[in-house]
Amino acid sequence: MSDIFSRTRALIGSGAVEKLKNSHVALFGLGGVGSACFEALLRSGVGTIEVFDQDCFSESNLNRQLLANLDTIGLDKVQAAKDRAKAINPEAKIIAHKMFYLPENAHSIDMSQFDYVIDAVDTVTAKLEIICRANNAEVNVISCMGTGNKMDVTALQVSDISETTDCPLSRVMRKELRKRGIEKLKVVWSKERPYKAEPTGEFKGERPAPASAIFVPAAAGLILACETIKDLTKEEA
Repeated sequence: MSDIFSRTRALIGSGAVEKLKNSHVALFGLGGVGSACFEALLRSGVGTIEVFDQDCFSESNLNRQLLANLDTIGLDKVQAAKDRAKAINPEAKIIAHKMFYLPENAHSIDMSQFDYVIDAVDTVTAKLEIICRANNAEVNVISCMGTGNKMDVTALQVSDISETTDCPLSRVMRKELRKRGIEKLKVVWSKERPYKAEPTGEFKGERPAPASAIFVPAAAGLILACETIKDLTKEEA
């Protein structure tokens, strides 16, 4: 008999599907990378997804963010995620936090409650806090490196951060993580050299926003979700 997860069950087995249903995953960031990751986690049957994002949708998100459409412009991204879940898998529990996760508010979130932590944010300060706190809680964490100013989805890789090349964000993160005593981190990254893009006229904080299309961010988000699903279910395989 067919159901929402019948094809998934045929691929990974009933035990794995049940494990996902009982899993609690934290997803930080619902932008181009995070929205695709959220979609994949939801459609794969993760039972509880806790989402963190401060932003609301703008028109410039329409070219690449899966939760963005004309009806969601101005809507909180975490609310759009909850609405999306109701339309696809109403049994999934979506816990929404409208917040920009930083050292000053990180204490409000208990990382030890999660089975897996996904970092899909794009600021170094937030990424370091997410990774360090997950590491201290002994929770598996995967982090996405830079996807802006890139076009080639075939250049995406999964590896330890020590193996990354041609990624300015990875270079900064390696250095900062070493200062904090963290030598290993599973990352999704692209070996493609960044484009020398024209200015977008937008800013992320004080920095100019990078140029971006849907291809690399969305593909990176799907890879983040895939690695999470594989790691959560590997004992069931």
